[in-house]
Amino acid sequence: MSKRGDSLQNKGKRGSRRAAAERAASANGTGKMKLARDASGARGPSGPQSPLWKWTKRLAIWGTAAAVLGAIFLAFAVGFAAQSIPSFYQLKATQTGQTILVRARDGTEIVEIGPSFGEWLEHDEIPLNMRNAMIAVEDKRFHSHFGVDPIRTTGAIVEGFMGTRSRVGGTSTITQQLARNLFLSSNRTVDRKAREAVLAMALEWKFSKEQILELYLNKVYFGGGAYGVDSASRKFFSHPGTELSVAEASIIAGLVKAPSRYSPTADVQAAVDRAQVVLRLMQEQGYITQEQASVDVDTVELKQQSGQNSVRYFTDWALPQLDILLPETNAPLEVWTTLDIGMQRAATASIDANTPSGSQGALVSIDRDGAILALVGGTDYVETNFNRATNALRQPGSSWKLFVFLAALEAGYTPDDRVVDTPVTIDGWSPRNSNGRNVGETDLRTAFAYSINTVAAQLGNEVGFGTVASMARRFGISTPVSTFPSMVLGSSEVRLLEMTRAFAAISAGGKGVEPYGITKVVTADGETIYEREAPRESQLVPEYVVAGITDLLQAAVQTGTGRAAQIGRPVAGKTGTTSSNKDGWFVGFSSGITTGVWMGRDDAKAVPGLQGGRAPAQAFAAYMRYAVKDRAVVEFNTELNLPEWQLEPDEEALFGDPDDYYFIDEQGNLIEPGRREVPRGGGNAPFDVQGERGGGGLVPVEEPPKAVSDDFLEQAIGAPVGGDPPPRQPPRPRPSSSPP
Repeated sequence: MSKRGDSLQNKGKRGSRRAAAERAASANGTGKMKLARDASGARGPSGPQSPLWKWTKRLAIWGTAAAVLGAIFLAFAVGFAAQSIPSFYQLKATQTGQTILVRARDGTEIVEIGPSFGEWLEHDEIPLNMRNAMIAVEDKRFHSHFGVDPIRTTGAIVEGFMGTRSRVGGTSTITQQLARNLFLSSNRTVDRKAREAVLAMALEWKFSKEQILELYLNKVYFGGGAYGVDSASRKFFSHPGTELSVAEASIIAGLVKAPSRYSPTADVQAAVDRAQVVLRLMQEQGYITQEQASVDVDTVELKQQSGQNSVRYFTDWALPQLDILLPETNAPLEVWTTLDIGMQRAATASIDANTPSGSQGALVSIDRDGAILALVGGTDYVETNFNRATNALRQPGSSWKLFVFLAALEAGYTPDDRVVDTPVTIDGWSPRNSNGRNVGETDLRTAFAYSINTVAAQLGNEVGFGTVASMARRFGISTPVSTFPSMVLGSSEVRLLEMTRAFAAISAGGKGVEPYGITKVVTADGETIYEREAPRESQLVPEYVVAGITDLLQAAVQTGTGRAAQIGRPVAGKTGTTSSNKDGWFVGFSSGITTGVWMGRDDAKAVPGLQGGRAPAQAFAAYMRYAVKDRAVVEFNTELNLPEWQLEPDEEALFGDPDDYYFIDEQGNLIEPGRREVPRGGGNAPFDVQGERGGGGLVPVEEPPKAVSDDFLEQAIGAPVGGDPPPRQPPRPRPSSSPP
């Protein structure tokens, strides 16, 4: 057959197949068939689908699968969380922090630190208006959602994408807030929000709506340390939470958003404005009538606060010591302290009334055993809680001379010893007196009373600056102490508490005083877990040194720079003023109470007119008049019972006991044991006193040769041999060759 015939035959076969396909399609009832385009553009029966269609179909399948897997995972997560959540009764018994109730020395409650939970109120005991107010302002769909509010969350996300909201926040339901308060921190991270949502759904799974609301209203924080409705009601309105009115409920409900900002004790107007918002929402949601919503919140009577913010200076110092005194515990505690409420108020008033404008003031008052009776660390704790009584380091000025004169008295000086006020230069340092003059010869008592700098410099140079620093250490100064000559005038910085402690040791007869503020600690069930024991006494300086320095301190108040500190009974103390009037000090004691006062600026700038003998001494007097009013008047012991080595030697002290040791006679000659030379009948011939072995009696002996000449002795003692020595004077230091 020809090629043309083959072609026709093939065309016929293709036509037959096409006709068969059309008949099959007709038989299947489709009436048409899918045709894919051939090379000429015609559709064929099995052509490829478009890429868009393929990816749409795949995404739909994958999305559905992911949603199913996510739902399964979420269900498992929620179920696992629900199993791990404590029971309702366990959650009721759980507290979120430690409560510390601080009591004064008479048992009066002065402050409560940490959370306060009040009484637990059952769901039905919580006033309906309180429940409705909280739902209205925090979670209006509380009764219909499953722990997370999808409508609220979606709206917040949309607002975030559209830029009408700076962040996606404020979407937490009451259940989510409860989950966060019970189990999580307040960090605003995606991870934390996811866990919060899971825990919220677990809470809804495990507890009823009534139980969730009961837990929330008994545990949510309302500010001021108050957790729960009952605690907040007692703190702000002085009555139990079961008695809350509509207006009071609106104030409390408004606190949750920002407890510190809307607290009625901090800003009454802010609390009132927020309460009006709560009332409006309650009306819009049908919980109260328009008449109830128009209640005047301004008429709500708030609890009067004690106004003792200065007490917090004391508690800030005392309570951290519990970490050392007690084993680790989170149980509620009652801490009994040494603080006297009346004295604390008097101390606060004296600082407020006498501190120069623009300055700060601090006061510490210590009993004879070291108990802190009052402590004020600044003029306003709310404005600044920096404790200037215990933490601030300031130069003490002339109040530091306590240690200089203590060292001098211990070295052999007495208050009546003659000293010379004259210009001096020590290692290039030339101190000047505040009045620019020198009075010449005077006594130690006057030099201290009038705070003569040149005498203090000479005494420090004589006894040694290291000795003065050691004396300060002995009396409790723990800060670094310079041993440069200027240290005698108070150039080393100290704390007010430590300076007051040093003066308290003088008041205590020279015995060491350890300041303390906590006497005992008791648990909620009455168990005493700490009680202070009296420390072992240690004598810091001899009694005659204490009598001498007390004499000097009393003179400073009677006739010297501290006259403004007089209170009508014996007072001993010392003023202190630093250069350019940057610091003013007065520290003193009377009737067993020692009080230190400091005033100055935190930036150490000069304060015009600030001197230790003015405002600080006046504040001391104002406080001490109250502090000692119920105490007996105590006269100071200033009688010097000097040791033998400071007394004029008698015969036995001069020669010693010949049977015990060798000694040196007046001429510097060595006398052997068992032999003593004494004059007989007023003559000059020496005689030997024989002991029992020699039969007793006076036997003439040969006069031994002199060890040194009379000329040498006269130069050594500064007077003719046998004459009276001159008045005692501190040596003048040699002028330094270096420029001043």
